[in-house]
Parts: sequence; structure tokens; C-alpha cells
Amino acid sequence: MTQPETAANEPGTGLPDWGSAAAVALDSVPDQAVGALWRALNYLSAAQLYLADNPRLARPLRPEDVKAEPRGHWGVCPPVNYLLAHLGPLTAWRPEGSELLVLHGAGHAGPSALAHAYLNQSLHLTGSGPTWSMADLRALVSTFPDPQRFGSEITPLIPGVRHTGGQLGPALAVAHGMVLDAPHRLVVPLIGDGELETGATAAAWLARRALAGTGDHGAVLPMVLANGLRMGGPSILARMSGEEITAYFTGLGYLPLISDGRDLAGFRRLLAQALSGLRPLGEPGRQPVVVLTMPKGQTGPEQVAGRRIAGTPAVHKTPLTDPRENDAEFAALAAWLASYRPAELFTAQGRPADLVRQALPGTALRLPAAAAAPQISATGDQSWTDVSAVVRARADHPAFRLFSPDEIASNRLRLTLDGSLPAWTAEILNEEICHAWLQGYTETGRDALLATYEAFAPVNTSLLVQHLKHRHLRYAAGHAGLPSVNYLITSLGWRNTYTHQNPSLASTMLELEDGFVHIYTPADAARAAAVLAAMLASRDRVNFLITDKHPGVNFPPGPFRDELTQGAAIWPHLSFGRGRPDIVLASAGDVPARQLAEAARNLRRTRPGATIRYLHINDLTVLGPAGTWPAALGQQSFTELFGADCPVLLAVPTFPGAVRGLLAARGQASRFHVVGYRDPGRPLPAEGLLEHADLSAPALSARAAQLIEESRR
Repeated sequence: MTQPETAANEPGTGLPDWGSAAAVALDSVPDQAVGALWRALNYLSAAQLYLADNPRLARPLRPEDVKAEPRGHWGVCPPVNYLLAHLGPLTAWRPEGSELLVLHGAGHAGPSALAHAYLNQSLHLTGSGPTWSMADLRALVSTFPDPQRFGSEITPLIPGVRHTGGQLGPALAVAHGMVLDAPHRLVVPLIGDGELETGATAAAWLARRALAGTGDHGAVLPMVLANGLRMGGPSILARMSGEEITAYFTGLGYLPLISDGRDLAGFRRLLAQALSGLRPLGEPGRQPVVVLTMPKGQTGPEQVAGRRIAGTPAVHKTPLTDPRENDAEFAALAAWLASYRPAELFTAQGRPADLVRQALPGTALRLPAAAAAPQISATGDQSWTDVSAVVRARADHPAFRLFSPDEIASNRLRLTLDGSLPAWTAEILNEEICHAWLQGYTETGRDALLATYEAFAPVNTSLLVQHLKHRHLRYAAGHAGLPSVNYLITSLGWRNTYTHQNPSLASTMLELEDGFVHIYTPADAARAAAVLAAMLASRDRVNFLITDKHPGVNFPPGPFRDELTQGAAIWPHLSFGRGRPDIVLASAGDVPARQLAEAARNLRRTRPGATIRYLHINDLTVLGPAGTWPAALGQQSFTELFGADCPVLLAVPTFPGAVRGLLAARGQASRFHVVGYRDPGRPLPAEGLLEHADLSAPALSARAAQLIEESRR
């Protein structure tokens, strides 16, 4: 297939000429083909919900052809299918060297994505590979929903899906992240009108302005599915007039292009207009947004036996609940499926008809392989400024971004000599947007870091939980090797105001018992720099580095290699005595290490006859059981570090409960005494907070002395 020459949408934009590509697709693919593709997608979506056999309706429908318990979501499929059908020719005729990615914000359009994957010949159903056949067509409709293989929702288990849908808001910002530093790429997020009501989407419309002057980026063309209904009732957008919708998006700085989809040829021209007006992400000027006001469940049954279906919440899932047993519903289903004329859309061999194939996007482009991050060494004489040096060194190589909610300077990251922010950083006072940008950037094979306050990071808890699910699904689908998600968590509560004390994100991540997660707690800034370098070089992880931004003591570097590779190591300079230890002192994190190290020195003076072993934990997940945590210490290593029967005083920078949970899962809770953050209920100075949490050096010394005495009785 001949493709148009690449040019810029406008002089100087650096974008591929998407407008010319749309014009060529408009001339090369007839409207009838796009309409046939939409019918095929709609038919396959409905057939997946209802049919157990007779997938092409080669004979009249019988009750035994119908599933006993129809399941799935119908309502969102027709508008999604309409947009997929129109994007097919554009993908096929895209400019040379360009890439077009579709991002599903709505999670319920699983039947649409599966139908699209089948028609694109990328779905493995029977045999040794993806193909078109009657056996594959039958398997597509009869096995839905297949929870162990593809599921019923938008997930990476379905070929071509790069974003798990249904996350309530981040799709638009994830699309931003995907096109950063990728001028060849166009991302089209399909955003439900219910999703427009979320804070993440509301903020993302304005967030593109924060990316002005940050590099050469691709384009995002948002498409809003204004279908009128959420799950249980009308959406807010549905209550707005066309004039109000126009005013809303115009006020946000967009050019709204609104259509109800009834004029297919007109919508193709509208899409070409939108593509001609694309601007690189972050560039000033009005950015097109397509608003499709097609009703939810369009082309489905209007009513059955006097019961209204169209325009009601009944279209959300299966509009006909029991067509196998209910005669009226069976007649409605037969008429509904026959209205698509499937025999015109598919051959007797299960292949899409020639007319349908004219509008298909063709072979999907593969994402580039993730580039290996440069290896950055860290020496033992570094200070907090060398954490900044690690970030700068990584940024000297391509495909890296730093995101932060307006806190780069506050977190004492010095990225330039004059203190200004380089183009590879992006700040916006919204944690969710920063995460979504990072997610989109890493999802397309690039490295990124999010630097934030410890107290505000928990805002992203739900997004992180959802992203971990997404990563597991990608992994299950054979798509390993993604750059890690990396959080630099600083401005810790130990030196902050009462309202800025909340270390709960680490607790939540540990409670998930997810092997992708690592919670790094280095003892000083030198170690933090080395850990950060390792994080940025890692793959298939979700890493959290907890480190104090304020200058502190650097401990001897000798044990650090073992801390980094094994997750924990004994510190000889703070251990004393011979034989079985009377107590093991273990620190995790820099603030606890400073206090517990001072306590160890106090014990050396006040308890010269005691045998004390001191160790530091660099990754909290090593404390958990090996069956759950890949980095967990083996039983022999665990005993070598913590002894077999002596008390252990463990000081952590997080809430202590989650760490106790790790140890309880190993059957080790009884002899471990974990101290960490405890909410004081009121503002306290830094020293008072340490005392309140029993984490000051005097409190730790007294607790250790008590445990030594108890162990000798």
C-alpha cells in the first residue's frame, strides 16, 4: 500500500502530516467500507455477549445457539466501534515512519477490543497462530467471556491494548506521557463521558500547558464518548447543551468538533479536519477534540415487549437478559443480530469480506524495544547533591523524563548550575497527572522518575494498584521488559509539619504482597544515589526510594555492596562482642539509621559486656517470605543476619504495622520489636516526633537495654 510523503501539519511543527494522510485515506477507502467495518465490529461485540454457536447466522437462529447466561457490556461498544472503524483507514495510510496508538479509557469495551483484534488478525484463538477461520470465529463468540485467557475488560491480555481501561481518569494524561519526546507518534485516547467527571481527566485538559517548552513531542487527539449515560444514570455532560459543551472545551483551550455519528461521510470529513489541526503536545494554540454524541447502545434493540431499553441504564450490560428462555427477547435478539447482515460481512470461512478489509488498519506497528539505561556508578563519598548528579547523568542520555508536582526545588534536586529546570523535567501540582505521564512514558519503552513529597505520594495509591495489575497482565501476555516505574519519595514527615506526615504509601504497597514492588530504605545520601542509579537501570519493577533530602551523616561504605545486592548487611563498625548476640539492632532508612547508630554507640559505652549485632536493611521486601517476595532473604541468610532466637529491635521510617506483617508471614513476629512512625495527633518539633514514636536515640537505647535484660532472664 502506497503511503503519502511525511510532512509537517504546519510549518515548523515537526509532526507527520496527519492531515494529508487523512485526505488520502478519505479518497482511498470508500464510506461503504468504513460502514461495513462498523457493522462487523458491532455484530461481533453483540455476538460475543449472546451466541454459543451459529456465529455467522448461516441458518436461522435457534434458542440452543444462545448462551444460557449472557454476560458482558454492550452499551459502550457501538460508539467505540464507530471510532475504531474510522481510525482503521487512517492507520493503514499513516505517514511513513509515524505511529498511531489508540488508548481505551473505558474498561467495559472488551468485546470491541476483541472484535477489533480478530478482524486485524492478531488474536490467537485456535491453532498455532492468529488467523481468520470459522473455527476461530466460533471460538471468539462462544468462549466470551474467557476470564483465564482474555477476560471481558480492556486489558493487555488483548493484543493491541497498551492501557488497562476503567481506571477512572488517567487515560488522557497517560496519552500525554506516550507522546513526550516522540514527534512521530499520535495517540488517540477514547474517553467516556463518565470519565470526564473524574479529577484526573479534569486536570489533564489543562495539564498539557505545563509541557510547553519541554521538548519535541507528538500529538494527542482526544475523542470523547458523550453517549449520555454512566452505569446508573445520565452523565453530567449529557445534561449540557451543544452550546455549553462547545463553551466548556473552548474555555479549556480546545477546538471542539461535535458529531452524533449519523452522517458517516460527514464524520470522516470532521476527522480529517481534526487531524489537519493537530499541534504538538504543549504547543500553544487550540487543540482539536472530537466529541461523539452517539447514544449508548446505538444499533441495539429499542424496546422489548413494551419495556424501553434505548436511553436507559439497561443498555449498559446485556440489554436482553434471558433471550434463550424468553420468547419476546429471543425474537428481539434474532432481529437485532440479523440487522447487521453478518453473511455480508464474513465469508463461510470466517474471513472478513473484501469490503470490510478495505477499512482495516493492517499490520499493527510494534513498539520499539526498551533501550537499556546507562549504568551509573555511585561512590561512597556522595551527599544529597549526588542524587541530583545521578538524575543529571541519566538525562544526558536519551529517553528519560523527570516528573514532579511542583516540588523539584523544594526536594533539593539541583539539575542545572543556575538552578533552572531543564527541558526534560515537567512540573504540575497534581500527583495523579505526574503518575499518568510517567506511566505513559514508561509504557512506550522509556525511563522516568517521579519525585514527590512523602505525604502526597499516597494520593496515587489507586493508580499504582491499577498499574501493578496492568503490569501483571502484560507479563502474562508475554510483554516483559518494560522500564520500571520509579518514585523518589523525600521531604519525609520526620522533618515536616503535622499535615505533611503520611508514610502510608509504603505500607499499602507492602500489604499488596506484589513481587514487582521494591521499597528501598538506604541509610544515607551516598547509598541513595547508588540505589537510584540501580532503579533507573531496572526493568519490570515498581520501585520506591525513601530518602531524607536534608544533609546527614554518611556511614562507612564497606557493607553497601551487600546491602544493594542482598537487600541487607551487617555493619561491623557498629557491632561488638563475641558469640551469640544478646540483641540485633536493625535499621531501615536514613532517619532511623542515624538514631539507631547513636543508640548502638550508647550501648557500647553503657553495656560493654553485651554482644550486639548491627545491620541495615536496604530493601524492606527482603524481610518477607520467599514465596511472595522475589528479593526475600533465604532462611539461612535471614538467620545469619538476625540470629535464631535473640531479640531484634528494628527501626523503620514507615508505619511499623506493614513491616510486622512481612515478619509475621515468615513466622518471625514474636522476637522482632518494630518501631516506626506513629501519628502524634498534633504538631511536634522534629525531636519531639522522634520521641513520640520511640525512635529517638535515647528511646532506642532504653528499649534495647530492656530487651537485653529480658533475654538474659
